[in-house]
Amino acid sequence: MDQNFLQEVNEWILDDPDANTAAQLQSWLDSNNEIELRASFSGFLQFGTAGLRGPVRPGPSGMNRAVVARTSAGLVAYMKSHGLKSVVIGQDARHGSKEFAIEAAQIFSGAGMKTMVLSHPLPTPVLAFATKELGCDVGIMVTASHNPPEDNGFKVYLGGTVDGITYRGSQITSPTDSLIADEISKVVSAKNLLRADKWNIVDDQLIEKYVSRTARLAQNPGKLKIVYTAMHGVGTQTLLSVFKAAGFDPPQLVVEQAQPDPDFPTVAFPNPEEPGAMDLAIELAKKSHADLVIATDPDADRCAVAIQDPIVGWRILHGDELGAVFAHVISQESDQGVFANSIVSSTIVKKIAQNQSIKFQETLTGFKWISKIQNLSFGYEEALGYCVDPETVNDKDGISAAIFIAQIATDLARDGRTILDLLSDIWSMHGYHATEQISVRVKEISQVKDLLSSLRSNPPHQIAGRQVTLLEDLSKPTDGLPATDGLRIWLEGSIRVIIRPSGTEAKLKCYIEVIEKNSKIAGEILSQLRPSLKELLS
Repeated sequence: MDQNFLQEVNEWILDDPDANTAAQLQSWLDSNNEIELRASFSGFLQFGTAGLRGPVRPGPSGMNRAVVARTSAGLVAYMKSHGLKSVVIGQDARHGSKEFAIEAAQIFSGAGMKTMVLSHPLPTPVLAFATKELGCDVGIMVTASHNPPEDNGFKVYLGGTVDGITYRGSQITSPTDSLIADEISKVVSAKNLLRADKWNIVDDQLIEKYVSRTARLAQNPGKLKIVYTAMHGVGTQTLLSVFKAAGFDPPQLVVEQAQPDPDFPTVAFPNPEEPGAMDLAIELAKKSHADLVIATDPDADRCAVAIQDPIVGWRILHGDELGAVFAHVISQESDQGVFANSIVSSTIVKKIAQNQSIKFQETLTGFKWISKIQNLSFGYEEALGYCVDPETVNDKDGISAAIFIAQIATDLARDGRTILDLLSDIWSMHGYHATEQISVRVKEISQVKDLLSSLRSNPPHQIAGRQVTLLEDLSKPTDGLPATDGLRIWLEGSIRVIIRPSGTEAKLKCYIEVIEKNSKIAGEILSQLRPSLKELLS
């Protein structure tokens, strides 16, 4: 290890406000463990998708108290330059979440900001609600959502109109993120920052307001048997409260996953999208003869649903299928407002909106973009993110989606119908929209950029024997959307393929949409495309 690197490590140790992480770095230094030290000192943790997200580990490249302190100080500087004076902080139950929330609260209150902290680990949608309901300028959620157990994060929301953007309690976007990152880069010390313990704990009346408003999505409760899993996250208590307030029987819980556990011991990845993540819930549904399975991810901002298919048995609905169901039901209730979804989501919601003369907008991937749509009445993205009640939470919300789908399934059952029957109606009207996502995990985010660069340099002329009719570089957009990293490929037969990096993980993602007369033809085409696309991504 060269002297400059050793000096960087030693200076960080001296400035670390956390004796535990400082001791870990010193131990690696004493044992000459260059591998761990290099992993902890590979640049300051990037302030990107709505804030920070990364592994909990010492040093500037991890989530730890020193990094949270510097990030909070940078955000304080940004707030002062924009006349922002108040902040509310929430946390999930991941490793380090409580400590990071307290560290942030100390920095904000030490800087003279009006600081409020949610009373205990809660879903991310409650923090988004709190930011708007309390009239706070800034909201902070300490969470890594559905990331692996070793990760944590620091998600930033804004309450009002800032940098010319009307936020209304939604995640930050550009140029705000870059301006905050610039301020963070100017912070030279974590240990010497002013700290105070002058914050207020938000009382449970706020949670009760969230529960009451969310429960209004379900006005006609029934007796469906519903299984629910929180996937070792923080969703259980809030969801049970919403179901009770709406007059529904409590869902049957997957006991092994009902309480928060930051190690997520029963799943390989705590993400309902991942294979096997909902196996315990579906197994319980089979045993108890349930009608519906609902899952939320660990911070309960995403919702997944499984149903009983007479052909294949229990299966998880694709995010686009659930998006189509929500869009159809909402479109029947009102033609007001705007429907929106991200570019990687299915085109079905646009068609549903147009059929009902409802305005529609497409956005870049992520709810930080969808939530900026003025007069939004429904927004979704295929990655299980749904905003079915924008007035209450201007962000994706797994709890509101859960109670809404429970009501939809209940209403259908009264007429002797199912969610599958409703989907069949939608496909009969607009054509069968088959979508699929292929993900390739890599060790480093830099590898994702290399793969995309290679595809740009050597674009495919055909995939699975189908000619490429158009290839669009999304970093050079022509459709009025902001530039983003990714490629959109059109194949003969109006097949759409989008390839882009994950915004939060070391993953390259590929999104396919095939529109055909029926599921059989669409499924055959997907089967043809799948191996060729996996080869292309690798």
